[in-house]
Amino acid sequence: MQGSWRENLIKIKPYVAGEQSNDKDMIKLNANENPYPPSPQVKKVFEKYAQNSDGLKKYPNSDSIILKDAIAQRYNVNRNNVFVGNGSDDVIALSFMAFFNSDKPILYPDITYSFYPVWCSLIRIPYKTIPVDENFEIHAEDYYTENGGIIIPNPNAPTSICKPLDFVIDIVEHNPDSVVIIDEAYVDFGGESAVELTKKYENLLVTQTFSKSRSLAGMRIGFAIGSEELIATLETVKNSYNSYVMDSIALEVGTASVNDEEYFKKCVNKVIATRERVREELIALGFDVKKSATNFLFATHKEYSAKEIFEYLKTKKIFIRYFNVPRIDNYLRISIGRDEEMDKMIAAMKEFFI
Repeated sequence: MQGSWRENLIKIKPYVAGEQSNDKDMIKLNANENPYPPSPQVKKVFEKYAQNSDGLKKYPNSDSIILKDAIAQRYNVNRNNVFVGNGSDDVIALSFMAFFNSDKPILYPDITYSFYPVWCSLIRIPYKTIPVDENFEIHAEDYYTENGGIIIPNPNAPTSICKPLDFVIDIVEHNPDSVVIIDEAYVDFGGESAVELTKKYENLLVTQTFSKSRSLAGMRIGFAIGSEELIATLETVKNSYNSYVMDSIALEVGTASVNDEEYFKKCVNKVIATRERVREELIALGFDVKKSATNFLFATHKEYSAKEIFEYLKTKKIFIRYFNVPRIDNYLRISIGRDEEMDKMIAAMKEFFI
């Protein structure tokens, strides 16, 4: 007997993450992960639970107090200005639910993080993409229009381009009736955070992640900083969906990472140094490479197609990211790995060009 239940199944095109491999010899430069391990203080947390796991039989603190306090101290805000979740993806998804409830479309760049349209489809939020210019730059004046909310990554992905704080101020001041979200997943690699601006603008929310600069992509820790009203609304949505967003180990791991500022800066600086060196080497090979404020490079070659280079590197067990979408289908996004990994990639490219 045929039923009509299939008509009620959601039809959505999901987000596609960077290609994964079970080959331990694969050089993985396609997911913007940090090539260095987390803080040694993180290891101590795991060792503690390995010796005594009794604490896991109870629910974690639903208010995530220890992690919120650590983040609040690090960014010079109050605990009530901090929200935490399972990676910034979770934080942003909950923010879409919490703040984008108008019948007006939300706005974001046409070339940006490809999860945004997925959330809009899932939550049924109307949206409008605003084209970046021919140099992939975002212009604040393009957002001087009626809308139901705005989200902009700064630095942007996959273009790696960062805008100054004046840009953020411009957008927020021209949109007093909308919540503006600045997605700062990559800000630690060369951008200037807008966190301080949240103290002045009550409609501004800043999101960040531990997945990139803090080497904790496998733990799924993200956070948002904003006015008490925005954070309280986020908490209401979270508690209507999943009160225990963060597990006990993640809370302690995140706290340990935030408290180890010296290690954090050391790793970030190593990534930046490698990024700048590799950028120059790619330019010498004939690539046009955008100036990056992230832990990846966005590049196109003057003579060879991005797809050809991408496919060749795969045969050499090197993953980089290729986007088969309009406007950027001849560009490559290359995550910054360890120096020896990047050297192997450069060597493979030289072989390809011979």
